[in-house]
Amino acid sequence: MTPRRALGVLAALVVLHLLIALPARLDHLGWAAFARPAPELLVLVLGLLALGRTAAGSVLRMAAVVTLGPMTVLKVADMAMQESLGRRFNPVADLPLIDASVRLIAGSLGVATAIAAVIAALVATGAILAALWWAMGKLRRAAPPRGWRIGTGAAALALAAALPVAPLPGWAQPLAYGYATDRVQLAGRTLTELRRFRLEAATDSLDGLDRPFALIDRDVLVIYLESYGRTSFDTEFFAEMHLDTLREAQGQLEDAGIAMASGFFTAPTHGGQSWLAHATLSNGLWIDNQVRYQAAIASGRRGLFHHAADAGFRTAAVMPAIVRPWPEASTMGFQRILAAPDLGYEGLPFNWVTMPDQFTMLAADRLLRDGSDPRRLFAQIALISSHAPWTPVPRLLDWDAITDGTEFDAMAQEGDPPNVLWRDRDRVRDHYRATIDYTLRTTVEYALRHAGDPPLMVLVGDHQAASSIGLDERREVPVHVLGPAHLVERTAAWGLQPGLIPPQGSPAMGMETIRDLFIRNFSGSADVNPS
Repeated sequence: MTPRRALGVLAALVVLHLLIALPARLDHLGWAAFARPAPELLVLVLGLLALGRTAAGSVLRMAAVVTLGPMTVLKVADMAMQESLGRRFNPVADLPLIDASVRLIAGSLGVATAIAAVIAALVATGAILAALWWAMGKLRRAAPPRGWRIGTGAAALALAAALPVAPLPGWAQPLAYGYATDRVQLAGRTLTELRRFRLEAATDSLDGLDRPFALIDRDVLVIYLESYGRTSFDTEFFAEMHLDTLREAQGQLEDAGIAMASGFFTAPTHGGQSWLAHATLSNGLWIDNQVRYQAAIASGRRGLFHHAADAGFRTAAVMPAIVRPWPEASTMGFQRILAAPDLGYEGLPFNWVTMPDQFTMLAADRLLRDGSDPRRLFAQIALISSHAPWTPVPRLLDWDAITDGTEFDAMAQEGDPPNVLWRDRDRVRDHYRATIDYTLRTTVEYALRHAGDPPLMVLVGDHQAASSIGLDERREVPVHVLGPAHLVERTAAWGLQPGLIPPQGSPAMGMETIRDLFIRNFSGSADVNPS
């Protein structure tokens, strides 16, 4: 073998080893991950050398490309999902998220960046497949004389059969085999859990409940605070700002005669996919992936807002992040849906964020609480100022000076664009902290504006920010209930404590339990025990 040919074979071996040994976690990515030999590489090399340029060799080459190629792409997807959502990629549940991810990049970093990301992903996928095809071809052409092939093939078969049950001493566990097995098992578990979930969704213990929500004598606002997580309480960098804000707010609310109770929920998602949290709370089911979400929609299950409508409330959703058709909303119990174009905002967007939270709350009052309909309101409001990319950071204006939102235009053009800000993670965290603080102050000021006749307000974090930003891998989020004391005290069964700051170490309740507790604790007659 000539030196040039030997160098080509060595390069092929390196390419195959790097792709097989590539870990599926960012925190495992380093020299140590590639230092131990991968046993599958030995099997593959022996097989190629045994089959050479025969038809069987061509089949092995193609089989390796169509298995190792997608597996490598899945590993990259795993790393991307762990960075953004704190979990691995689920091929069954997460494929629908690709479109949503591209739209999020376009809204946050610009259309050009989104197009570049798509092109880069396609080029990277093509490069992986091409590298595998080239490397397999190099090794195939290096096959020994025919006399050696029978022994080489026998060794390859023996190793392939033995490795899953008896790994080579000192070698890594079978990397590709273990990863592929894990992915297949995950797909199987997802489908099995989906069948159980459909049965669970078809059963509702609240059917026929006596006088649902009869104890609520006013409007109810379920307000989701984007990316508001327990890190605001337990991580010093965030807590030093947010706890001061909450202490100040608690004093203001007490002086205004507004009661408060707070605690923590365990959210079904982390780093994104807010709609899974919304669906979990509303349906009373654990909905942690897109497959379950679609199954819940198709099930016909009656959620929180269906029961509110049955009780005579006007139900509505105020969704400033919705800029495209939202057909599934018709199954969620909302009688009126106010998406971004319906809210009357004429100002400039804050990058992906269509409008600041203060305008959203004013629009909810203007469109839903203007006194023209005597029926009580039961509304979901999703605030989004604390959504990535967290630039620019909005500020509160005089509520009475806001008209069509153009008052925010100068603010919307301040600061660095996302592609500059995101070069420095410390600055991103600082902006994230500031937007959460803005959202907290907005909701508190809104409550104070209505202190004379306060609605029942349930403020819920939808999920924690991505761990790389929020510095917290837990899925726990705060909940604050504000309103008249006779209603707030009925949330004791939710595990809530008086005030805006729960005691250190307070346990978190599953978000899926709240629908039933919410409805039961506020239904029946006034002599029903709130707990």
